[in-house]
Amino acid sequence: MEIKLNKETVFYAQGGVVFDVAKPTVVFIHGAGMDHVVWTLPARAFARTGYNVFAFDLPGHGRSSGAPLTSIEAMAAWLVACLDALGVEQATLAGHSMGSLVALQTAAKYPARARNLALLGFSYPMAVGKPLLEAAHQNSPVAIDMLMIWGHDHLAQIGGNAMPGMGIITPIQRLVERAAPGVLYADLNACHTYREGEASAGTLACPVTLILGDRDRMTPLKTARAFMSRFARAELVLLEACGHGMLEERPEETYRALEKALRA
Repeated sequence: MEIKLNKETVFYAQGGVVFDVAKPTVVFIHGAGMDHVVWTLPARAFARTGYNVFAFDLPGHGRSSGAPLTSIEAMAAWLVACLDALGVEQATLAGHSMGSLVALQTAAKYPARARNLALLGFSYPMAVGKPLLEAAHQNSPVAIDMLMIWGHDHLAQIGGNAMPGMGIITPIQRLVERAAPGVLYADLNACHTYREGEASAGTLACPVTLILGDRDRMTPLKTARAFMSRFARAELVLLEACGHGMLEERPEETYRALEKALRA
C-alpha cells in the first residue's frame, strides 16, 4: 500500500488485511539498510489474529521514495506524520535495531501514540564501530560483510534454517545489498549519533518489552540489561543461541516474544 507524504511515496505492508479502526494496531519499524520485508512473517501472523499491521519502508528504503533521514529524531517525526495520514491514533511500536531507537524516540516525544513498546536488538548507546562506519560511507561491500558476520550468531552462518537447502544469512544479505548508495551509512550514523536515549527512557509510562539475543554482538546484552532500569515498566525476553538477526535466526521464538509484548 502507498500514501503520499510531502510529495514523496510512503510504502507500507498491512499483512494482507485492511485497516479496521476498531482493532488494535501494531507498527513495525525496520533496521539499518533494510525495509518492511524483514517483518513479513510476524506482520502476516498478527494481521490474521485480530490486529491492524503497518510495516513501513522508511524514506529511501525499499519502495518508499525520498532521501534517507539522517537522525532518529527525524525518523520518529516522519513516523508520526504517517500515522496521522493513515488515521492511526495509537499503536504498539515494534522496532528492530535502528527501529528500536525510532520506537523509543516516538514514544517519548509523542506519548499518546504508543500503547506499548517492543524493542528488538536494542541497546543504548547504539555505537557503531569506526571501520563499519567508514566502509558504509564508502559504499563498500565490506560493510555488508561486517553486518552479516557481527550481526548473526556463528551457528546461523553455517546453516540452521528450518527449511532444507535455505541459508539464514543470504536473504537478509541480499536485502541490504539492494539498498541505494548512502542509505546504510545514513542509518548507521543516525544510530551512532543518537543522544536522547536516556532522557527518552526516563519519560516513558507505557510498558516496554526488550527482546534480545543472548549472543548479540551488535547490540550487546550486557549494555541493554544495564539500561533496563531507566524504564519505569520493562521486561526482558531472552532468545537463546541467537545473535542480532533474531527475525531470521529465531523467527518462531521472536514471534512468540512479540505476542507476549503485545499483551503487556
